[in-house]
Amino acid sequence: MTVVGASLAGVYAARELRAQGFDGRLVVVGDEPHRPYDRPPLSKDFLTGRSTEASLALTDPGETAALGADWVLGVRARGLDARGRGVLLGDGRTVRTDGVVIATGASARRLPGDALAGVHALRTLDDARALRDELAEGPRRVVVVGGGFVGAETASSCASLGHHVTVVEAAPLPLAAQLGPEMAAVCAALHERGGVRLLTGTGVARLHAVTGAVTGVELSDGRVLPADTVVVGIGAVPGTAWLDGSALALRDGVLCDDGCVTALPQVVAVGDVARVGGTRAEHWTSATEQPRVAVRNLLAGRTVESVRSVPYFWSDQYGARIQFAGRRPDGGTVHVTEGSLTDGGPAGSGFLAEYRRDGRTTAVLSVDRPRSFVRARRELARTAGETRAAVV
Repeated sequence: MTVVGASLAGVYAARELRAQGFDGRLVVVGDEPHRPYDRPPLSKDFLTGRSTEASLALTDPGETAALGADWVLGVRARGLDARGRGVLLGDGRTVRTDGVVIATGASARRLPGDALAGVHALRTLDDARALRDELAEGPRRVVVVGGGFVGAETASSCASLGHHVTVVEAAPLPLAAQLGPEMAAVCAALHERGGVRLLTGTGVARLHAVTGAVTGVELSDGRVLPADTVVVGIGAVPGTAWLDGSALALRDGVLCDDGCVTALPQVVAVGDVARVGGTRAEHWTSATEQPRVAVRNLLAGRTVESVRSVPYFWSDQYGARIQFAGRRPDGGTVHVTEGSLTDGGPAGSGFLAEYRRDGRTTAVLSVDRPRSFVRARRELARTAGETRAAVV
């Protein structure tokens, strides 16, 4: 078996292959030279220096030995043969295999013309190293383009290090698509509490530079923001380019059924690259929960189980922990069930909110109410399971 992708989803897939009884040759291919590491801390504790590279490791030497895998690191996959029985590598080799787990994740979306000194993405360990080193040079004017979770976390980290930070978000409110306008407004207020300037409803027209280094960000409304450092956090592109020309269906990810199985039964996809049952979720929990089902179906040679987990994500910003589980319904309502909207963030005690439609709770959101959130999430999973059972 071959796992293409040596990050979180790939590691979990390798673990599942062994846990579910596969004792043959296991190859793990990764385009980065590093051993598998956890990405969420890159924009938080690693960027601020509170954690080290060693603490990011997803496997220790004992587990690595126990997996008994051949690790092919620092080499990109460049193709999948027509029958899905061979993975073509960038160094000219071909890995022959009985099954493939695609776990190639996603790469940071870039701005046109952003190949300038001082302009950073934050997706990989090398990205985080470069940004951390630059921030350590002294106070800087930092412009973060994109107010999503990575952008907000990076802005929070930069502000905590004493830099002057501005966040630019093209939408009227950051995170409105995920949280809805009312809750997004509450989370947007965290920027102000953290001393960060938030500019919404405007995009980036171009970057200004002198001798190859960024000096400013020109907005679509004509304003120019002085900048020593620019961090681009405008989303990610699923890692499917190497699959062009294969038999797999690609549309903003690898198209899979509800069990992570692709058009080829001996090929499954998991994590950020996988569009499972019509949805592609770039969250830690998807990368850790999908592999169990995907591997079971891969070993069975057909779909015998579907992914049934309730979506969940979290974000740490400005001393506040935001947690969300479920699916925000179109046309639903949101109700604060504990605390108050004015209590969010480090200055307050937080709140818990429920999203409802037709009398049923479909999602829960909390800011700094972790215990209440755990209970609400557990209840949400229970009722979701009952609903699925009733439908079946």
